[in-house]
Amino acid sequence: MAISFDKALGIHQHTVGVRSQRAETLASNLANANTPGYKAQDMDFERALQAATSGASIGLSRTDGRHITASSQIDGQKMYRVPNQPDTGDGNTVDAQVERNLFMQNALEYQASLDFLGSKFKNMSKALKGD
Repeated sequence: MAISFDKALGIHQHTVGVRSQRAETLASNLANANTPGYKAQDMDFERALQAATSGASIGLSRTDGRHITASSQIDGQKMYRVPNQPDTGDGNTVDAQVERNLFMQNALEYQASLDFLGSKFKNMSKALKGD
């Protein structure tokens, strides 16, 4: 009998990828906190997770006919954040405190998803070994 990893791992396999992509977006915001004209971005986690679980994919370009066809299951759905404070004159909408808090919250949720995945693998290993 074959193991269906989609059923065994549930949604956690997708949340790790979406949270990872969100971490990159939030880190980019923090890195550009002093860049004039930079607009803070974020992603709609629910929409990105729904796209990842529904099997929606984005085709990746191939530069050579010998490359393997691939697609990405995560659609970032990046959006610009509405700033909480008035413009300081340089057009930058990054609030470093907000970005740090969101990054930390996302990191905790990412770790929770990894813990859930780890427990799923541990349980599958026990079932296979017969412990």
